[in-house]
Amino acid sequence: MKTYSQKSAEINRKWWVIDAQSLPLGKLAVVIADKLMGKSKVTYTPHIDNGDYVIVVNAKNLVVTGNKMVDKMYYRHSGYPGGLKELRLEEVVEKDPSRAIKEAVKGMLPKNKLAAERLKRLRVFDGAEHTHTAQNPKEIK
Repeated sequence: MKTYSQKSAEINRKWWVIDAQSLPLGKLAVVIADKLMGKSKVTYTPHIDNGDYVIVVNAKNLVVTGNKMVDKMYYRHSGYPGGLKELRLEEVVEKDPSRAIKEAVKGMLPKNKLAAERLKRLRVFDGAEHTHTAQNPKEIK
């Protein structure tokens, strides 16, 4: 038997919707990264980006366990001396809830040339409504 390798023309993308308040942040990021990479498909090929689109709703109602809302820190640097900025998870969720989800998913994706394209297929919405009803997304339980 020969190993099957999917071609770029054979890619079939689906749309999925998941509720952010149904799972803790880490487990949510694992499910999203799996769908974005296409690892749950039988046609998974590592060098071809055959993942699906994922819509996340209720990002402002993000669930975390333990004291992560207070203890978890997000860092960025301006590039200048003393330019380290840090925010707690509760501040990030208050300011931009989608950032916490996007950074968690980005950390779960492989660090290669396909990561940026995969991350573009992630759509995060603060409330329960989303603008992609025309795509008829299936709900992930």
